[in-house]
Amino acid sequence: MQYDSKTPIYLQVITALKLDIINERIKSGEKLPSSRDLAVQYTINPNTAARVYQELEREGVCYTKRGMGTFVTEDMGKIKQCRQEMAKGCLEDFLKQINELGITKEEAIEMIKNTTK
Repeated sequence: MQYDSKTPIYLQVITALKLDIINERIKSGEKLPSSRDLAVQYTINPNTAARVYQELEREGVCYTKRGMGTFVTEDMGKIKQCRQEMAKGCLEDFLKQINELGITKEEAIEMIKNTTK
């Protein structure tokens, strides 16, 4: 993973994990790697990996079973909420950049409608 120096690493790893959960590359109820394994996987400090799980648990995206590990929530409503929050953040960033270009929301909507994948 390429890290952006402008954003804390733990937030970037959280985003990557959330994307994997939202896109079902990591399934609901699935056990996540241990903090140590996560640290190796993302080449981060084990304390950073532990912080990632603490934040995800605080947000309700995962939960820890003592002695068993950390698991993705089975609450599909929570996963859907996470998806909506991430989408809203993307839209807010997009609209800020569009606004800086002097383009109105209406113009942006038209541009999106006229843009193909």
